[in-house]
Order: sequence, then structure tokens, then C-alpha cells
Amino acid sequence: MSSVDRTALWQGASVALAFGVPLAIASAWVNSSDPDSPWTAVLWLGALGGFVLGAGVAAWVQRTGFPLMHALVCAAGTYLVAQGISSVIRMARGKPVSWLAIFFTFTTVLFAGLIGGALGSAMRKRGIMPSGKGRS
Repeated sequence: MSSVDRTALWQGASVALAFGVPLAIASAWVNSSDPDSPWTAVLWLGALGGFVLGAGVAAWVQRTGFPLMHALVCAAGTYLVAQGISSVIRMARGKPVSWLAIFFTFTTVLFAGLIGGALGSAMRKRGIMPSGKGRS
């Protein structure tokens, strides 16, 4: 697939994993400790922001002309990898896994990826390019 910039996906996934996943884990931990805590929602919104940021980075740094595709693949891929690991750990511990919740969260993360892709694409269109490759 020549239309996929693996470096851009790696960079975006690194950002999403560094910001989105820890905040999602923190949100789940707070929710399990105190289901009525308002911090659950705050942390989850922060996690979505991490996925927006990671997808935006993937869209911004890609060099193939497909920013939205890179953003969506980045957001979906990082979520599925993190959720897959989390689900395996939960099943190994004998805890239930809510596949419906995973699906609906996945759609939310895809929407975050779409927003990130639009932001990264808009930056490229305005000439704000990574590594000083902007218009002169």
C-alpha cells in the first residue's frame, strides 16, 4: 500500500498512546473506585483529546495526500490495540468484557480521529507544515 505513510502512523500512534491511553486508564480506574465521580468524565474527555491529538499528528505529518485516512487508521488502530490488550487482561482475570461498550467507544474514538484528521489537514492546507516544510 503505497498510500500509507507508516512513519506518520507511528508518530500519531505514539502521541495517542502517550496521551489518550493513560487518561482512558485513569478514567476507568476512577470509575471503578467511585462511579459517581465527576473526574471520570473529565479524564475520558482528556483521553478523547489524546486521540484527537494523535490522529491530528498522523494527518499532519503524512506525505501521501490522504490525511483523513491516516487520522482514522491511527485513532482506530491505537484504540483497538490498547482495548485488545485490556480485554485480554480482563478475561484472564475472570472479569467480564462489555463488547457493546467497546463498540460504542470505538465509534467515539473514530469521531475523535475524524476531528484530528480535519485539524491536521487544515494545518497542511494553511501551509503549516511539519519540520519547517511550509510555504515560503
